[in-house]
Amino acid sequence: MEQRKVMEIKNVSMIYHTLDGETEALKDISLDIYEGEIVVLVGPSGCGKSTLLSIVAGLLKPSSGKVLINGKEVKGTNKDVGYMFQRDHLFEWRTILQNALIGLEIQNKVNDETIAFVENLLETYGLGEFKNHYPRQLSGGMRQRAALIRTLALQPEILLLDEPFSALDYQTRLRIADEIGTILKKEKKTALMVTHDIAEAICT
Repeated sequence: MEQRKVMEIKNVSMIYHTLDGETEALKDISLDIYEGEIVVLVGPSGCGKSTLLSIVAGLLKPSSGKVLINGKEVKGTNKDVGYMFQRDHLFEWRTILQNALIGLEIQNKVNDETIAFVENLLETYGLGEFKNHYPRQLSGGMRQRAALIRTLALQPEILLLDEPFSALDYQTRLRIADEIGTILKKEKKTALMVTHDIAEAICT
């Protein structure tokens, strides 16, 4: 059976204009990603990786080129796309369950069914007994897992991961990269991740 193409990045370029002149962040980037693929882009800091994710997420408009999600051009944010940032951005005054539900709260979708779905995710991925704990009571790796579950709670088809393990120590980073790669495969998600670390990319 032929794989379905879910993301098309077509000749995307991005130029930032400042008082000092122009900075070319991206030049003529093209990439196709198919359903169920986990694609990792590796490059040094400042090479435009995060800019590309922001364009795919609809947070930035490219200077030229376009991005298509499921055949439709990206014109703004899209509920089919979830974004996981470099830091977990968990709210310290909310429990892990409350943090995981925050996206659903914003979308006014908290009900018995969605709460049960999120609790099941927490249970499945080793955070069930910590759901009433606060972020400060969790290790860095567990916090990142909680942040991923918060993203998965919205049931996006595609996940964008922007160096999501960079705040962790090296050994934890590799272990969590492996864990999150396993979660993405188990949940049958398509993902585009950027990192500067080749070992991290391989583990995912």
